[in-house]
Amino acid sequence: MAQADPADGVAIRASLSVGIAVSAYGLSFGALSVASGLDIWQTSVLSLLMFSGGSQFALIGVIAAGGAAAGPAAIGAATLLGARNTLYSIRMSPIIGPGWLKRFLAGWITIDESTAVGITQPTLRSQRIGFWMTGLIIFVGWNLTTLLGAFLGDLLGDVRQYGLDAAAAAAFLGLLWPRLKKLQPIVVAVAAAVVATVLTPWLPPGLPILAAAAVAVVVGGFNWWGRRTA
Repeated sequence: MAQADPADGVAIRASLSVGIAVSAYGLSFGALSVASGLDIWQTSVLSLLMFSGGSQFALIGVIAAGGAAAGPAAIGAATLLGARNTLYSIRMSPIIGPGWLKRFLAGWITIDESTAVGITQPTLRSQRIGFWMTGLIIFVGWNLTTLLGAFLGDLLGDVRQYGLDAAAAAAFLGLLWPRLKKLQPIVVAVAAAVVATVLTPWLPPGLPILAAAAVAVVVGGFNWWGRRTA
């Protein structure tokens, strides 16, 4: 009987911890979406089809501020913020492997969390486990908690007081921290954080994150502060 690879267990534990923490944040989206003017079914369909937390929050944020007339602006903000997933798909392509059906399904769950868990694993098998397991846990959990938050609505009060956003951020930090062992990823992390923080008050939602992602592209493309290979 073949012995289980310890890396697989690490990927499973990471998927569970990140997936559960992020799924809980769907309560916040469901409640805020209904408060912004969408009904329960519009909220649920948005989570089911868009399935990109940042884009969803950007959409309802603009709608809440400007009403139905802000629809085009809301769609534009959500699209800009969701464009980062295109960068993720390039990185995840060799991990996912060939097959149009598999790639189609992978495209649906290629989000911040599934990408982060996948690429931080040491072997190809554990990378695939991390990606698929995290994506599926969040897809199911996020849609269930979105529906629950939308139904409960005002009964939850101010959902921000529960700290669900902090739980998701803590899960990300747990993934990021082990990778900050060399100069290049430290430079990228610090520079991207500074760029996003500085630009957020001045640019529409989505653009600061794309600008922060460009930091990683530039630093990686020129291999600044990285190891030189022959």
